[in-house]
Amino acid sequence: MTKKMTSGSPAKLIIAFTLPLLIGNIFQQLYSMADTWIVGRTLGVNALAAVGSTGSLTFFIIGLIQGLTSGLTIITANRFGAGDEEGVRKSFGAGIWITFIFSIIIMVFTGLFTRQILEMMRTPEAIIDGAYKYLIIIFLGILATSAFNLLSNVIRALGDSKTPLIFLVVACIVNIILDFGFILVLHTGVEGAAYATIIAQLVSDILCVIYIIKKLPILHIKPSDFKVSKHDLEVHIKLGLPMGFQVSIIAIGAIILQIVLNGLGTVAVAGYTAAQKIDQIAVQPMNSFGLTMATYTAQNYGAGKIKRIKSGVFQCVLISVSFAICIGLVNVFLGYQLSGFFVSSAPKVLRLSQTYLQINGALYVILSLLFILRNTIQGLGSVIVPTLAGIMELIMRTFAAIILAKSMGFAGVSWASPLAWAGALIPVAIFYFYKIRQISLSSKDTEL
Repeated sequence: MTKKMTSGSPAKLIIAFTLPLLIGNIFQQLYSMADTWIVGRTLGVNALAAVGSTGSLTFFIIGLIQGLTSGLTIITANRFGAGDEEGVRKSFGAGIWITFIFSIIIMVFTGLFTRQILEMMRTPEAIIDGAYKYLIIIFLGILATSAFNLLSNVIRALGDSKTPLIFLVVACIVNIILDFGFILVLHTGVEGAAYATIIAQLVSDILCVIYIIKKLPILHIKPSDFKVSKHDLEVHIKLGLPMGFQVSIIAIGAIILQIVLNGLGTVAVAGYTAAQKIDQIAVQPMNSFGLTMATYTAQNYGAGKIKRIKSGVFQCVLISVSFAICIGLVNVFLGYQLSGFFVSSAPKVLRLSQTYLQINGALYVILSLLFILRNTIQGLGSVIVPTLAGIMELIMRTFAAIILAKSMGFAGVSWASPLAWAGALIPVAIFYFYKIRQISLSSKDTEL
């Protein structure tokens, strides 16, 4: 069911849209968490480190797809807010073409070079075979992942964040069942975790397609909707690709960090892996509020309601920062115990994981502001500054990897993300206030 966010209480709309998105994002994280938990608990520390060492590479590739499809569907949301139904279908058609082509390019590239990349990253000999087996399956199944990202994002662009949540829950359950089946029954090792993830994604793809056919006539595209003009393709690519590259730029920093981490040994990789799984769940409230603001802003910008955008940002900051403080305190004080969920009888791993969670959890407020302002800017159709912010993140992560890790060891690696958040927030915050003032002066909007 579609829903416009151009009227009504901004706070209520934001919360109503965010809650299903938050639960959905958490369930999406459960895909990898299920893999990590089962692998770590049943196959041991080396297997856990093998899967964990793939995180930066999967972040780079899948992040590119996530950013790309988010950018494409911002245009869809903008046209939906403006009441342009034909434009919505044309946008969906363009999104399908662009996503398909880039997914094929990614699949071919990763199929040819994954092993070499792992070797360049100095992946320890004890885990490189497991890491390669896991990654190659994930990357060869990239079309399934890309399809779900596009379909779920286009449904959200129409104001419906609940339906993708339902499909994610179903897919997550499928993933967990298959994890146990492949790893514990068929004894397929880390490859089984990858097979389970791809099959679960295919299930969610099928559910999205069925839902669109039955419930969303506005997305019933005809052959003519695939005949996208050169101008329309350029409009979508100009927003989608920079958003994809923003994530990938950030991921390059994560890859550099992973190279340094690999040099610290298997125990450090395992500790980082356990901490990151907890961290990824912890930041989902802030991430979800940010994603909500992209759709909220795009719809209201399309409708010319600038005051609603400013009001929504202010109210969202109050809510999200409150979450950030609460969740940060949990990680600071309970990091050791939470890490024990993934690793048993490995005190060294748990202590390193605790270090990471304490440093990052204490600074979640910065991340909360970054998510909201960056996504708001993207909802306004601006891509240059968010890309600059991504470059700042890359610089700060590289600094932590090269300088701090040498002098502080694992603690230096743990400081990488907070430094990256702070570096990215500076240009984003400056540009947000400049941009919102600029469009307010040129707008005749008097509505909240």
